[in-house]
Amino acid sequence: MPWYAWLILIVALGSIVGGLMMLRDTAKKLPLSEEQLKKVHERNAEADARDARN
Repeated sequence: MPWYAWLILIVALGSIVGGLMMLRDTAKKLPLSEEQLKKVHERNAEADARDARN
């Protein structure tokens, strides 16, 4: 394989890894209140029950 193909391959892999690392660094948890968190848990429980019935 010629040298420029290796260069393109390295640049492509570097950009993928760099993008994933940047995405990981910028990810933040959503600040939810207790009430919102309770609603989310209730909806998840309802969805799980619905899935179990089907």
